[in-house]
Amino acid sequence: MADDGTTAAPWLLPASFPRGAMLLQDPTLNKGTAFTEAERDVLDLRGLLPPHVLSQSAQVARVLENFRRKPNDLERYIDLAALHDRNETLFFRVVVDHPDEMMPIIYTPTVGLACQQFGHIFQRPRGMFISANDRGRIVSILRNWPHRRVAIIVVTDGERILGLGDLGASGMGIPVGKLSLYTAGAGVHPNQCLPILLDVGTNNEALRRDPLYLGLDQPRLTGADYDSLVEEFVHATQQVFPGVVVQFEDFANHNAFRLLERYRERICTFNDDIQGTAAVALAGVLSALRITGGTLGEQRLLFQGAGEAATGIAELVVAAMVAEGLTADDARRRCWLVDSKGLVVAGRTELAAHKTRFAHEHSPVADLLSAVRQLKPTAIIGVAAVGGAFTREVVQAMAAQNRRPIVFSLSNPTSKSECTAAQAYEWSEGRALFASGSPFAPVSLGGTTFVPRQGNNSYIFPGLGLGAIVSRARHITDDMFLIAARTLAQQVTAADLAQGSLYPPLTAIRDVSAQIAAAVAEVGWRDGLAEASMPSDILAAVRAAMYEPTYATYVV
Repeated sequence: MADDGTTAAPWLLPASFPRGAMLLQDPTLNKGTAFTEAERDVLDLRGLLPPHVLSQSAQVARVLENFRRKPNDLERYIDLAALHDRNETLFFRVVVDHPDEMMPIIYTPTVGLACQQFGHIFQRPRGMFISANDRGRIVSILRNWPHRRVAIIVVTDGERILGLGDLGASGMGIPVGKLSLYTAGAGVHPNQCLPILLDVGTNNEALRRDPLYLGLDQPRLTGADYDSLVEEFVHATQQVFPGVVVQFEDFANHNAFRLLERYRERICTFNDDIQGTAAVALAGVLSALRITGGTLGEQRLLFQGAGEAATGIAELVVAAMVAEGLTADDARRRCWLVDSKGLVVAGRTELAAHKTRFAHEHSPVADLLSAVRQLKPTAIIGVAAVGGAFTREVVQAMAAQNRRPIVFSLSNPTSKSECTAAQAYEWSEGRALFASGSPFAPVSLGGTTFVPRQGNNSYIFPGLGLGAIVSRARHITDDMFLIAARTLAQQVTAADLAQGSLYPPLTAIRDVSAQIAAAVAEVGWRDGLAEASMPSDILAAVRAAMYEPTYATYVV
């Protein structure tokens, strides 16, 4: 890279390349004050910019100065969104270089607040909105997207945004944020990423009364009408962008499981809330076992929650236990669920289908604390978005039964966390092996400083998606998530574990993603699911495919 932050290879410009003010308005091409003297001459920019040419690193410094002056995280989110809208390369340079500071703003936990305020902070559309009124013309709508080589779509219908519930069209912040992490975390080129919001209405009456709400003012579609719209959408994605990966995100339980089952053998697709959460949680457990000793098959896991995340994690844990030699039935009996009505047991008759595989013979148990005391789990995993569910009594009971209790408070945003890092460490006398869905600062206790890290899906889905793209996988399988979890756990160093960190630092996210992508792609080739030719060095091919946010040099 040159000193001015540009790439060494020049970009030969076609006659149709935008110039002057039009170029400055294109965020994918704009370099702002980093346009060189020569570029300003040939691109008709002379006089449209201040005369001093800045390097990209100087621009990053200016962005950080202004970002850090903002009074709160929502204002920081708005600031970064505005940067993304005017200079995409600089936006990703900032995020790649400062992941610890930026990722909690562009995604969890701040993205939840941004979605709640979506209509009030809206500045410029990003991604595509496909509504229930667009039935019969989704193919033509997708063709309005300016980039033809889309490789991955993240789509939501906004019904279950994080732990915040039905936010309708305001849920667009989720696919936008996820795809920003695909680019920053795994180097998927921005032009290959397409965020989509399926606006099928909302049952959130407060939103529909808000005059600034930007979605359809109608109740949600259900039943056959909903299914036919999703079917048309899925078919259209493959017609317009053949082989594109479709990631389903933040769909409610009653749709998430059945849509995954309906489409996973038809297209290259996955549900991050079910499968991505599972992989990152399993990776955390595998890391914790390096401290506690013992095998996965010896663990007993108790989940606070019985929805997509809980059953997704449990199913992947079962697959990993089976790979270690347990039978599927024995493995399932080591995973227990607690829902709003208490322990999920075989005697309950109202259970949804996805819960029944983990409904074991046991007398009724009314609450989490009683379940902990009776089942004596080695790990509790919170994924129900019930803030404060891991009380002092729950954590102390875990600590009384385990030398190093595993306590994963994975719900987000932060207001939905089952407990904080400080609470987990304090209530367990510093013995808890803790991970969380939202970031927490290091905790000092008894002369020891613990550095908790997020069990965030951003460790898994970017690398998994990149692996599918590089190999041109026809499907994404459970084995791919299992190898992704194991690969992630392998990236945790002894130094990480010594300070209580069960995941690598976010500063290593691109290397972690490359390792996961290579492992996932290798599974695709091994299992005959990859359309691309297998390279001699898979990891090198993955790294070569990763986008680096540096400026091009424009010449005529």
